[in-house]
Amino acid sequence: MIYFKLPFNENLYSTDNNNNESHIVFYPFEGSETVKHYGKIINLNPEEINFKKLENSSLPKDNNHFTAETKDEYLKNLAYVAGIINENQLPKLVYSRRKITGFRKINLEKSFNNLCEAYPNAFRYIFINEENAWMGAFSEVLGKFNKNTHDFETMSLAGTLPVSENWSEKEIEEQKPVTEYIRNILKNHSDDVEESATYDHISGNIKHLRTDFKARIRPENLDNIIQQLHPTPAVCGIPKDFCKEKISKVEKFPRELYAGYIKIETEENIFYFVNLRCCKLYQDSAHIFVGGGITSQSNPEKEWRETELKSEAILKNLSISE
Repeated sequence: MIYFKLPFNENLYSTDNNNNESHIVFYPFEGSETVKHYGKIINLNPEEINFKKLENSSLPKDNNHFTAETKDEYLKNLAYVAGIINENQLPKLVYSRRKITGFRKINLEKSFNNLCEAYPNAFRYIFINEENAWMGAFSEVLGKFNKNTHDFETMSLAGTLPVSENWSEKEIEEQKPVTEYIRNILKNHSDDVEESATYDHISGNIKHLRTDFKARIRPENLDNIIQQLHPTPAVCGIPKDFCKEKISKVEKFPRELYAGYIKIETEENIFYFVNLRCCKLYQDSAHIFVGGGITSQSNPEKEWRETELKSEAILKNLSISE
């Protein structure tokens, strides 16, 4: 069962019971274990919505018994990450953690509706199957391909601050390699690449630096472009393979679907959304995934506060009984 809304679109979508088709696939950050949702995409009328499927009892039990990373553990690991960055002269490496909040009961319908109302410019979803339950709301687009015009759109989204604060050199330098990385990939596949000026992208109580790209590509190159883009430096680091290896060794937990991407195929477009601002749901807890781009200029205390701020995107919208 999956419910979702597209950015700037308040129509609620799901899938029917056609097991011969699959137009929605969740890809992990690392590895090949995908989560497919079978059936044609359908637009639901309010009376067709079966929120009984969103009851606490439908959530899986947490048999992993994970314990969240403490602030001391985070700062210790961050110091280690900073050493890797300085030793190897890396532009950035993205380090993430899980924030775990326990509860007696969660109102899934209200929690999902809260996210939908709070982030109208985001891709918003909730899904529950036999093994997994995830929910999220995020606005980073890995790619959008128009089947008719063959136009491909993507964005460089990096750097994070509270809306009221001014950009520093750290955030500006953090976004630059993401932009350069995307620019180089697109220029290898198109002679017609458009790039916007960099501007503020507001998401709830935080903002990011954003640069938009548009290019005319050949349809047969689409899958290759997505594989080259994922994971972008915004969720991994540069160089990609080196940073992925370090992430798997340094982070306390596997990322699973966090920082992976979601493919949604409609009649006209194929969307690829980066799975950020998300949580994995259990019967008695929610695991909220948060991370940040670490550079040689990073301030450890500020990085911790940034992850706390990012976790609020999900945490403040959960309707729970403690």
